Amino acid sequence: MRALTVRQPWAGAIAHLAKRVENRTWKLPAKHHGARILLHAAAQLDKNATVYGPQLGVYGAIVGAITLTGCHWSDDGTCCGPWGFASSYHWTLDQVEALDEPVPCKGALGFWTPPTDILLAVQHQLQETAPRSSPPWSDPNADILGDIRAHIDEVSGRTQP
Repeated sequence: MRALTVRQPWAGAIAHLAKRVENRTWKLPAKHHGARILLHAAAQLDKNATVYGPQLGVYGAIVGAITLTGCHWSDDGTCCGPWGFASSYHWTLDQVEALDEPVPCKGALGFWTPPTDILLAVQHQLQETAPRSSPPWSDPNADILGDIRAHIDEVSGRTQP
């Protein structure tokens, strides 16, 4: 299971507001298109950001799960509403789910794999919020929970039935 670190207040705006684009200087690798990943709030604030709202003051923690749905270049930044920056790649996001309780952990640059204890804590919260009456294929967390289980089994030496 992979995670991506995003500086605040942007991580909070993704998890708790309507920000559905992540601005990056690098193109989203093709292998991550359509991937469900964890959203990590960086330990540092983007001092140039002027976003205000609840839940934007969490630092150094997994704050949610997102699906990366695409990537495109924008010269002027107007294609993705107020969240898009000019002269950057816009990674489009969907199926955003904020965790009720952020899970503290160190982040890293690029895509990274959180430690097993962090994955277990995230898995616990995502299982609690999973729809109870929907089939597994309609649950956006089904893939992420399966990935977390597979990672835990791999590092513990267990195999899945």
